[in-house]
Amino acid sequence: MLAILPPSRGQTSAPDGAAPLQLDSLALPELTSARAELLSALDGTPFQAHDVPAAHAADVFTGVLYSAAGLPRILARPGPAAHRASTDVLIASPLLGFVSPADRLPATRLAMGHVDGIGGLGGYWRPHLTAAIEQRAAGELIVDVRSSEFTPLWKPPADACWVSVRIVQDVDGTRRVVSHFAKHLRGVLIHHLLTRRGNEPTDLRSLVRAAQGLIRTGEITGVESEPAQRAGQPHVLTLVSP
Repeated sequence: MLAILPPSRGQTSAPDGAAPLQLDSLALPELTSARAELLSALDGTPFQAHDVPAAHAADVFTGVLYSAAGLPRILARPGPAAHRASTDVLIASPLLGFVSPADRLPATRLAMGHVDGIGGLGGYWRPHLTAAIEQRAAGELIVDVRSSEFTPLWKPPADACWVSVRIVQDVDGTRRVVSHFAKHLRGVLIHHLLTRRGNEPTDLRSLVRAAQGLIRTGEITGVESEPAQRAGQPHVLTLVSP
């Protein structure tokens, strides 16, 4: 399983005096040269990252999804869950491509868009990320909780079981897609998948069974799935909110 998370607009800066970003220490070292090129292009802008104090990504990102996922607590306790969090979770980053929750990075709110000398960030990162993680993602279950803003960075290979996560609520017989609370439940799902006992899900069917464990907690009332409508699109896992 590979879980793909969005970055968070809510961020906490590293304390003054913390070590700055070290590109050669990040996950996916295949991206080092592309990261260095983008950082150089951002020098002299509000988004420059050289010499900026860095902290673990799990501590930097503090939005609703991350609060529910509880990555700092997971990483703080050595064991299978911490190992999965550091190796099976990737966070989309307009600045650095993809990073691990255990990677140290500066707080930055660089948005998807155009950078002088680089071009559009989606088009910039897509070939680099494809080359870096195509082999890792091949045949894997990809649980993708990114928002549409960050999907242009990378698309899973055709042989992966790519699953997006939708959150709905039934109100007076009418089904509604929920937005803000959806971030919380996506984070709850990620926490559950990292910390639950048993085998890791490997396909849509086993992901549904794993997610059904959240019904017992009262976080959701149901789990549904929908196969991809056509090639190149994700399957859909639907969590029904109370």
